[in-house]
Amino acid sequence: MTTVRVTKSFERIISVECEGHSGYAEYGEDIVCAGISSIVQTALLGLMQVAGVAVDYEADSDRGYLRMTLPEDISPLQDNASQIILSTMMLGIMDLHEGYSDFIELEVI
Repeated sequence: MTTVRVTKSFERIISVECEGHSGYAEYGEDIVCAGISSIVQTALLGLMQVAGVAVDYEADSDRGYLRMTLPEDISPLQDNASQIILSTMMLGIMDLHEGYSDFIELEVI
């Protein structure tokens, strides 16, 4: 099972952590893992390359791990862009969770 933890502060998403392989199918053919990975990695790229945010992140593909945390010292413009990107990411994750809840645990704290 893949666990996705989204941490909020004052209704703002400040960090995302994904861990584990979903177990939906064999490694390399798992559409659930591929879907989550694509959504979250695209959000990370958007934060860095579109919003220009120096995101603190760690990734380990062998264990299916990705963590990203927004820095505290971003401009209001970067913060707005970041929240749009992360909210869109959440829509994708929630949609996957709705269809594959046996393979995805979603925690919003």
